[in-house]
Amino acid sequence: MDTYDTTDSDQHPMLSRLIKLGLFLLAQGIAVMLVAFVALLVSFGTSWSATTEQASLLQPGDARSGTLLLKEDGATTEAIRLGIDIDITVSGPTLRTRVTQAFRNPTKDWVEATYVYPLATNGAVDTLKMVVGDRVIVGDIKERQQARVIYEQARSAGQKAALTEQERPNIFTNSVANIGPGETVLVQIEYQEPVHQSGNEYSLRVPLVVAPRYNPAPIVQSVDFRNDGSGWGTATSDPVPDRDRISPTVLDPARNAPANPTSITVRLKAGFALGEVQSHHHNVKIESPDNATRIVTLADGAVPADRDFELTWKPAAQKAPSVGLFREHVGDADYLLAFVTPPSAEQATQKPLPREVVFVIDNSGSMGGTSIVQAKASLLYALGRLQPADRFNVIRFDDTMDVLFPASVPADAAHVGEATSFVSALQARGGTEMVPAMRAALTDKIGDTGMVRQVVFLTDGAIGNEQQLFETITAMCGRSRVFMVGIGSAPNTYLMTRASELGRGAFTHIGSVEQVEERMRGLFAKLENPAVTGLSAKFSEATADVTPAIIPDVYRDEPLVLAARLDKLAGSLEIKGRVGDRPWSVTLPLQNAAEGKGLSKLWARRKIGDAEVARTMREMTPEEADKAILALALDHQIVTRLTSLVAIDKTPSRPEGEPLKLSELPINLPAGWDFEKIFGERPQQVPTQLRERHADARNQPAARRPIPAAPDAIRLPKTATSAELKMIAGLVLIVLALILFVFNRRQPLLTDAA
Repeated sequence: MDTYDTTDSDQHPMLSRLIKLGLFLLAQGIAVMLVAFVALLVSFGTSWSATTEQASLLQPGDARSGTLLLKEDGATTEAIRLGIDIDITVSGPTLRTRVTQAFRNPTKDWVEATYVYPLATNGAVDTLKMVVGDRVIVGDIKERQQARVIYEQARSAGQKAALTEQERPNIFTNSVANIGPGETVLVQIEYQEPVHQSGNEYSLRVPLVVAPRYNPAPIVQSVDFRNDGSGWGTATSDPVPDRDRISPTVLDPARNAPANPTSITVRLKAGFALGEVQSHHHNVKIESPDNATRIVTLADGAVPADRDFELTWKPAAQKAPSVGLFREHVGDADYLLAFVTPPSAEQATQKPLPREVVFVIDNSGSMGGTSIVQAKASLLYALGRLQPADRFNVIRFDDTMDVLFPASVPADAAHVGEATSFVSALQARGGTEMVPAMRAALTDKIGDTGMVRQVVFLTDGAIGNEQQLFETITAMCGRSRVFMVGIGSAPNTYLMTRASELGRGAFTHIGSVEQVEERMRGLFAKLENPAVTGLSAKFSEATADVTPAIIPDVYRDEPLVLAARLDKLAGSLEIKGRVGDRPWSVTLPLQNAAEGKGLSKLWARRKIGDAEVARTMREMTPEEADKAILALALDHQIVTRLTSLVAIDKTPSRPEGEPLKLSELPINLPAGWDFEKIFGERPQQVPTQLRERHADARNQPAARRPIPAAPDAIRLPKTATSAELKMIAGLVLIVLALILFVFNRRQPLLTDAA
């Protein structure tokens, strides 16, 4: 028995070692696999969490950063780059502007580009061309919905297409479909515009950037009942239903280089000997081929599109011409453009009436930076110009409002001093609730008809609900006159000009602190002197369709500008009115009219503006106004809110089956604006995602908790290391190493056993 036990123990010592080794290796392998499995779970859990957080931060309404979102499969790629060339020819009273935009696709995909850009408020857009290589495709004016259908069909068929649509009279959208990988497409639009005159100075303004618009929360709901008589319907309450179309992506200047390099050339042919020619916001180089011509170019080459371009010129003589008469024959009609500057009102014997002036200052977030400095300086200057017989009040607003005095107070030293301290302490913050402030300013508490009541409104006009403001002025204006002062590098001139027109006042723009005294002095010359009133125009022989139909009052140094469509160019034009308390008239013989360019387009554009005003003032129904606007737009081939320009290349360029990606091109923040005042403070770790400026923006939480991703959430590409693959590869290598280890250990064991 002892012999057997000894022998058995001696014969199997190697087997015992192998069993122990196998159990040890098995336990070690199980431990490694458990660790690897736990690591994989942790890795997947982290990626799920990150994906959820990114999705919550990048809902479509929040995607306002400089990143261009190519909306396909949730992925983003490098953006299309953009360059702009602007060529302007001034011919006497009119100017023709050609804007060429270069869309270059640096990606490997077929893409569609969309770009929101500004144009002059009074411009008549009538030409669209698309240049691809040596091919030139010319656009046609169509009804807006029809043009959109044509564009979408071409887009789906792989054809190159361009579409120009009006979102506001001064905001347009360009869409360009099927730009191939590495391809460059030029899109060119042209528009006609009148030259602006004020006293001895002529000017043009080229808007270069669409400022971010504040879109307020709904206040009044509109109801649409079904036609089936069931009594059920829907209520809509968005005062800015097209907010997505007027809110382009904005670049944070602290994190992005300026975009949209722009070159500008102006060929100025004034029609008279020129004196001073000045660019107010850009360095320029000026050449003088002759005494009536100037060639103006940017001295620094291409510049970022972050502020408006403004050029002014004066005649060499001491006084500008007081009368201008120009004609153009198109089709079976003659078109006339007349400029008449009434004599200065100092000839009046009646003393100016005492005034009640209500100053309204915008201190919202968009006024941050240099804009609030300009606005405060302008208002302080205005307070210093008040006379002892005047009364005044001051209202400040952002998304809240303060009225300094319960009612207008005498302009004595104590009250002016209190107002000065109030204005000096203002800071820019919050949203831009302009309508309540305008309503408060137009509320006439005194009702003294012996005083001239004036509202001076200082703002950049960066709102999307312009129509609500216009309706407020129309309903409440009464005896008040509204004077708009546009502040900053890119004011909303459409809002300013239309508001002053409806309010029977005037508009001036202050683009820099250096312009404050000069521009405010000119405004007060208008405020302090009687307007030329009771104006009328009569043609002696021709039958005329004149615009404006109801001629507004004009102020000191302002010309009366009339456009007319005539059945024949014969006889004379007589203009009558009152300068102060004196009657005034002037007669212009039509045979002395000089040749003009683009006058038919300007007449049609102004007639369209008349129809829009009549609609706002309830003088025309919406249906009647739309019918008139559409007929004018189609007859004269210009872009309106009811018509668009569409250009289609008949040859398909995108291969069938190739996907098309959408790229939203960004714009710069207007120069002088404070980014954080508009979009909030920049997060320290999370990349800035710009929010649309809306009424509850200041109530947004500082940090957003992860929420499940919405179906249409925009997901950024996962750019972290592929940890899961590396863990799996590591596990495989460990298993291979264990096999090799066991194999190597078996060699000496087998040798010992032998």
